[in-house]
Amino acid sequence: MPDLLLELRSEEIPARMQRKAAGDLKKLVTDGLVEAGLTYEAAGDYWTPRRLTLDIRGLTARSKDVHEDRKGPSVNAPEQAILGFLRSAGLSDISEAHVHTDPKKGDFYVAHLTKPGRGAEEIIAELMPKIIAAFPWPKSMRWGAASSKPGSLRWVRPLQSVVCTFGPETEEPVVVDFEIDGLRAGNVTYGHRFLSDGKPITVRRFNDYVAKLEKAKVVLDADRRKEMILSDAQNIAFASGLELVEDEALLEEVSGLVEWPVVLMGEFEEEFLAIPPEVIRLTIKTNQKCFVTRKIGLHPTPALRSDPPHRGEGEDGNGASTSPSDGGGRSEAAGGGENPLSNKFILVSNIEATDGGREIAHGNGKVVRARLSDALYFWNTDQHDLPDMHTLAPAAIKFDLDLKKPLDQRMARLDALNVTFHAKLGTQGERVTRIRALAREIAPLVGADPALAIRASVLTKADLTTEIVGEFPELQGGMGRKYALLQKEHPSVAAAIEEHYKPQGPSDFVPSDPVSVTVALADKLDTLVGFWAIDEKPTGSKDPFALRRAALGVIRLLLSSDRKIELLPLFQSAFAQLREDKIEQRIEQFEEKQAAQQSGDVDGEEDVINAVSGFEKRMRSQVAERAQPVLLDLLGFFHERLKVHLRELGARYDLIDAVLTEDADNLLLIARRVEALVVFLNTEDGKNLLAGTKRAANILSAEEKKGTVVSDTVDPALFSFDEEKQLHAAVNQAESQAAQAIQNEDFSGAMIALSALREPVDSFFEKVLVNDENPDIRANRLALLSRIRTATNTVADFSKIAG
Repeated sequence: MPDLLLELRSEEIPARMQRKAAGDLKKLVTDGLVEAGLTYEAAGDYWTPRRLTLDIRGLTARSKDVHEDRKGPSVNAPEQAILGFLRSAGLSDISEAHVHTDPKKGDFYVAHLTKPGRGAEEIIAELMPKIIAAFPWPKSMRWGAASSKPGSLRWVRPLQSVVCTFGPETEEPVVVDFEIDGLRAGNVTYGHRFLSDGKPITVRRFNDYVAKLEKAKVVLDADRRKEMILSDAQNIAFASGLELVEDEALLEEVSGLVEWPVVLMGEFEEEFLAIPPEVIRLTIKTNQKCFVTRKIGLHPTPALRSDPPHRGEGEDGNGASTSPSDGGGRSEAAGGGENPLSNKFILVSNIEATDGGREIAHGNGKVVRARLSDALYFWNTDQHDLPDMHTLAPAAIKFDLDLKKPLDQRMARLDALNVTFHAKLGTQGERVTRIRALAREIAPLVGADPALAIRASVLTKADLTTEIVGEFPELQGGMGRKYALLQKEHPSVAAAIEEHYKPQGPSDFVPSDPVSVTVALADKLDTLVGFWAIDEKPTGSKDPFALRRAALGVIRLLLSSDRKIELLPLFQSAFAQLREDKIEQRIEQFEEKQAAQQSGDVDGEEDVINAVSGFEKRMRSQVAERAQPVLLDLLGFFHERLKVHLRELGARYDLIDAVLTEDADNLLLIARRVEALVVFLNTEDGKNLLAGTKRAANILSAEEKKGTVVSDTVDPALFSFDEEKQLHAAVNQAESQAAQAIQNEDFSGAMIALSALREPVDSFFEKVLVNDENPDIRANRLALLSRIRTATNTVADFSKIAG
């Protein structure tokens, strides 16, 4: 069977686009070939910074002939209908058609059409220019003289050559001839841009293509390049008594920057190790795409302060100074339970230098030092007094801050600068005020110290104004924790500053410290209630403010902390905080400005107000007037996210629906009820009771639709059978016991109480006819079925359960 080799060689493709582009090429080509009637045995995609390659094995040489019987009009049809049939079937005369007979419809014409198959080369030559011209790059460019013409080729970087060969292993493959924007496909490629001799390389099929590229210093397989980089990096680090700090994302990126990986080691001065390890790692990774290393077999360095001595806390446990100048200062968690970083880093070059890479390593070291110098400056600056201290007093009073402490100063500055959180939801300072109020209310519910929770909530956003977080936003929270520990905050406060952002997904770490749980809940609830209040809810796949993730975070926090917390009162408290922030006026002002901008130039405030139409003024009533429906809608959103979460844990949707009510706001109890229901329905009693209950509910529902009278109460005097008496007694007992168990939050006990109904229900349906001729007896028996439904509904709505 023939094989197809395709290579699209260009200038350097951004590393982040390569893997997806190769996958897209494979899908587009294979889908196109299959749609054209060809089949193949296997397909592999490969990429380097300068080429996308596709290897398709066992491709059929020709598509099959397609036979079609096209039915035409009756032989007695008008001439115009017959001529239309001939045109559609591609026949020149009616004699070329066949006459078929149908017992009901009589004789009619049929055209037996045969569409001959096409050669694979013809199909490929037609398909490839279309794929290349419409390739889905996230960003693309035009180049050269042809770029001025409409419809000229766009590619991620200038496309330089196309290789396309086709043929079996036993024969000489042929070049599939096609042209795209002046580039004609051939069988010639080129090796490494610097390390090869620059001569053209003629290729036949995939195996010799890979071998010849390897000789020309190109490793085609990206996964093999990753293995080479990782193995060499580990060996070089080990040879120096160090351990590579692995980074899969960086490894993926670096493997997309080189065609011939050469691993080298660089170094920087040890004084930079005073910087927190996360900052060192991010600096080197972000700016130089290099890996860091750590020392092997050493105990983590104790957490020392890198802080000016005048703070009053510039001594370690032995009375030694720990100022930055002593070279021994390390941030809290510099070891972090791991061995400390070393001053050696690993870089990956794309060339083999004649000096063994010394100059390359030296050049990278110079850049790394410059970047680390900036980071060290940021680190030290964040621990000194701010120059605008005199402007921070009002914020300090507002949040009860100690302006002798650096992190408190940063929080005061965040408030003083009026940094906007959202145009309709105010500033970050106002948001911290709301979070603090919520934290004060939540703390007792989760067993947290209110004073610590309030202190943590005040400092949660303080690191947003630090120099390091300004440079590396991904370190927000983490740097706040470090700075909090440096100024001797309680460990729970420091932990909450970092952990209040968590969990950020279904598999992310869930905080367990009560203070962290308190602040995390307060932060997320303020966000959710706020965006619901301004009607900025997720729509479809769009969720720009990550509100689904925030709701999932609340759910996981509540379920993990094992705390029975009602959400609606917290929603109402958060809403009250928004009202105190005058959210109604802010929304109105925001809409007035929008309306003014849409209507043209507006100068004065009176003109702004006049520019707002009466309709726009009515679009939003005061937030307080619609608080309840908004909060119930938010609770419904939580219900949907809870369903998704429990479904991922293995629960059935119908069981979750069965226990959910519109105002159920205690998520832990909902989850426990679902868990108990799952266990119960997996027992024989549970299955049988479900069947009996659904039968009772169906009969009752059918009769109610007919308008059949159902008694309000059950009258034992109308019982004719012992089974009626036994079921009535069992329902009374089960209903009472189940209600008591639910009041005690013993859902398993409630299920056990209901299980006693199984035998009485079965016996009742076996011996008793519900629709008795006597209307009084029928109404009484229907009332008894209603009691069964009411009893089971104390635990779950069995009518919503499948099965």
